[in-house]
Amino acid sequence: MAPETSTVDPAEVAKFEAMAAEWWDPQGKFKPLHMMNPVRLDYITRQIAAEFGRDLTGPKPFAGLRLLDIGCGGGLLSEPMARLGADVVGADAAARNIPVAQIHAEEQGLNIDYRHTTAEALVVGGEAFDIVLAMEIVEHVADPASFIATCQDLLKPGGLMIASTINRNAKSFIAAIVGAEWVMRWLPKGTHDWAKFITPDELYAHLEGAGLAPLDKKGFAFNPVSWQWSISDRDLSVNYVTASIRR
Repeated sequence: MAPETSTVDPAEVAKFEAMAAEWWDPQGKFKPLHMMNPVRLDYITRQIAAEFGRDLTGPKPFAGLRLLDIGCGGGLLSEPMARLGADVVGADAAARNIPVAQIHAEEQGLNIDYRHTTAEALVVGGEAFDIVLAMEIVEHVADPASFIATCQDLLKPGGLMIASTINRNAKSFIAAIVGAEWVMRWLPKGTHDWAKFITPDELYAHLEGAGLAPLDKKGFAFNPVSWQWSISDRDLSVNYVTASIRR
């Protein structure tokens, strides 16, 4: 069982609480996530379908699967997972995110179990999931290795974890901080701390150290000409995603 000490970073939580009201504004402070969401969903749904033998063309293909969206924010991923039939728990350490997510889900007629809680508290509560999504959260926690170990504790044997984060190099500093925060002003200055970005090798080491078996990694690449995101087999230089299973 994971330790009861929390990997939550209060300073990081405060940043997202300050922006909570804008989660569902595609032109607001979460514009980068709205732009990236189609490729995130494409990757997530394909990985789940492959691992659990589900047909994405059928109705409610994820029915019977229990899914945790840790760091759910306003529910940008929780809602499509619920529409696909998954039993979704959306958890976030930022209290102000939860009512925003609940109200939007109710307006869409979706039944999602949103909770103001932490991964560690869910472990202590004996929760277990087929799938854990940890998307764009690893770079915001106090201790990435402990956080990933806690996520592993929340998975059923053979369960699937999908985690995305930001690489740490000169290009990611230019793209994620200079570009997104200073030039485009998509995000408030200080949203990201370059020193907390994680290289793919570091993330793989954390996954394997937690007892997870990495299955796949891909990049999320942004094309400034077409102004679109795509999934890349080779370009993991800035945003990237991994899939792994609990042994």
